[in-house]
Amino acid sequence: MAMDAGRRGVDAGAAGSAPDSMLLELAGTSVRYRSVVALDDVSLGLRSGEIVAVMGPNGAGKSTVLRAIMGLAPVVSGAIYWRGERLAAPTHEIVRQGIAYVPQGRRIFAHLSIEENLEMGCLHLRDAAEKERRMESVMALFPILGERRRDAASGMSGGQQQMLALGRGLMAGPQVLLLDEPTLGLAPIVVAEVFRKVAEISERLATTILIVEHNIKGVLEIVDRAYVLNRGRLAHEGTPRSLRESDVLREVFLGRADAER
Repeated sequence: MAMDAGRRGVDAGAAGSAPDSMLLELAGTSVRYRSVVALDDVSLGLRSGEIVAVMGPNGAGKSTVLRAIMGLAPVVSGAIYWRGERLAAPTHEIVRQGIAYVPQGRRIFAHLSIEENLEMGCLHLRDAAEKERRMESVMALFPILGERRRDAASGMSGGQQQMLALGRGLMAGPQVLLLDEPTLGLAPIVVAEVFRKVAEISERLATTILIVEHNIKGVLEIVDRAYVLNRGRLAHEGTPRSLRESDVLREVFLGRADAER
């Protein structure tokens, strides 16, 4: 499933925008936690229809990118733009605008059923017919969720819980899905299935995806472009091919990059 830049043509851009315009964009964004700079003047973007990865070693600022987008991290300078407009709203309103976030660690509600967990992804939705349509769409994508919809989520395996977390994110009906380390802690065979499902979500549901991932080899098989962060700064951006042909990943993960583009 090797897919390089132009994997889907990415010419389906946001309605009313030019094909190359960014659907979601960080522009010179910095995040600081007291004296700790988590992101330092980072600019990156996501076009409609793309799958884009954010990679880097532990502490590079990868998860902070997603948290900043969702209004969960203190942005001290720069800006985040959604469809060309500055994004500055409470997290629940950001979800309403079309951005959903699947955090690291799955964070399912173990005491609830699988169906009830999915419903938590669209609490704001009042249209019962639309809620059922989304439920059926998610269960078609993840058949195990439909087969066990009445079961307690606590009885699921780690891989099944990750599918549930992805499904819950999709219940919000997002245009953009933010995924934080979706393969973390999973067996290799399950990791491969998660990557297949991420690609399928993009293709079947026309969902644009920004994925933070530590599994470099696997994620480069499904993305259009990737950004590499190091010590809170942007070290590289490019296609999977450009990353494979450069030394940037080895340098960053072995600690020899200056984190300068």
